[in-house]
Amino acid sequence: MRKILVVVDMQNDFIDGALGTKEAQQIVEPVIHKIKEYDITNIYTTRDTHGTDYLSTQEGKNLPVEHCIKGTEGWEIRAEIAELLQGAVVVDKPSFGSLELAELLYEENKKEELEVELVGLCTDICVVSNAILLKAKMPEIQISVDASCCAGVTPESHQAALETMKMCQIQIL
Repeated sequence: MRKILVVVDMQNDFIDGALGTKEAQQIVEPVIHKIKEYDITNIYTTRDTHGTDYLSTQEGKNLPVEHCIKGTEGWEIRAEIAELLQGAVVVDKPSFGSLELAELLYEENKKEELEVELVGLCTDICVVSNAILLKAKMPEIQISVDASCCAGVTPESHQAALETMKMCQIQIL
């Protein structure tokens, strides 16, 4: 069985930029340690990716804080993490969950049975969205989330997302 790590949106804007939090800053080191446990060929990473028209999109109208605008420093993956991710599959996603990521891993699972672990930001938005998309696409594979390598918008919403994923048969580590 091949074990895959999905590193979700460890971008500057979510760590200490436009939408940064102290909780996000606190998971940088644990995420670095987690990445080092995997071979680069088994790592996929996502980048929240918006255009300059962000504020006119549905998301922008509901969250009117420009962030992760393609090509900006805020869009970039945190430098010390990006360094470790050289050679990983990078998926730019325009929304919370990535159908492209789900499809890529679905195709890999056809070749060899996968086990998928997710870490990153934000637990209550993009991590939960991707975990549930993966579970919907591949209900029989083991999917887990390392709670110590995730942070939510708030500690309360982080916990709520973990409970939601647990109820959807996603293992919480």
